[in-house]
Amino acid sequence: MEIDKNEVLRYLGYKNQKIDKNMTNLIDECTREIIDISEASSVYEIFDIERKNGFLFLLGSTLVLKDNDIKDLLINSDKCVVMAATLGTAVDSRLAYYSRFDITKGVIMDACASTAIEYVCDDLQDEIMKNSLKEDLYITTRYSPGYGDFAIDNGVEILNVLDAYKKIGLSITENSIMLPRKSVTALIGLSKTKNLKKRTGCASCKNVGCEFRKDGGCCE
Repeated sequence: MEIDKNEVLRYLGYKNQKIDKNMTNLIDECTREIIDISEASSVYEIFDIERKNGFLFLLGSTLVLKDNDIKDLLINSDKCVVMAATLGTAVDSRLAYYSRFDITKGVIMDACASTAIEYVCDDLQDEIMKNSLKEDLYITTRYSPGYGDFAIDNGVEILNVLDAYKKIGLSITENSIMLPRKSVTALIGLSKTKNLKKRTGCASCKNVGCEFRKDGGCCE
């Protein structure tokens, strides 16, 4: 696992400011700690897509996609990857500890953990892409519940379809909060078409209150 210090700083709200040696050392310390305690795991499955009555049905599963943004992402896709990843419970426990006894370190640890789970997802996405290319299939970007109009409660059905609790210990509350919290669910389209429509950046996102956008940045 790798944790990009620049990504950590971005999560912390730094915008090209210089950081002092103490902050650098603290970030390095938190990075090592997150890597040491993470028990990263992931799972994914691939389903054929059937289009009917304006909905996308993932055959062999109970997932039915009706939100416009995810349908737009998958417009050229014949198959859909359903994925989930987590850093495990030890990270949650450590974050909870520092939030009580060392707030500064807790904030930095949280940023390191957020960066770490994105690395896990990127690594899994690379694996999916390599396997797909062997079958002459191309991937879209990944898209998670909560992006655009893709309702966050889709996460419940994603975890059910993947049997994620049994396979990687990942569950979700009635309020769509994943446990462990440093976890991600997402969908990726697969198609024989190389130039897939991809939704990336702020222009395709409806979260107008995003802190990254306010600061002139982007979450991707």
